[in-house]
Amino acid sequence: MEKGCIFCDIVNGRTSTEILYQNDMLVVFRDIHPHAPVHLLIVPRKHVRSANDITEADRAILSEMFMVAKDMAHAQAVARSGYKLLFNVERGGGQVIFHLHLHLMGGWKR
Repeated sequence: MEKGCIFCDIVNGRTSTEILYQNDMLVVFRDIHPHAPVHLLIVPRKHVRSANDITEADRAILSEMFMVAKDMAHAQAVARSGYKLLFNVERGGGQVIFHLHLHLMGGWKR
């Protein structure tokens, strides 16, 4: 846990955030500033600052993030129509909260 990290507070239950899914490795919740009709955040319980800080020990977390993203896309009914998975890395790459997280976005009408 990182002091002052909002995602650490969320994954540890210190906020009123509605958790859509959780397991021993990660939690999933809605982005409070969505950029799509469906915009979820898939966040590891372990504090990893950014993709630049991933280590060999984090392989299972990354695999779990992608597997859960696939399952959540089905649960949110965007799997068939399509969705986007996105990591923002460092400030220049759009990262605002420095706790690794994967965006799942979809639900656009095309």
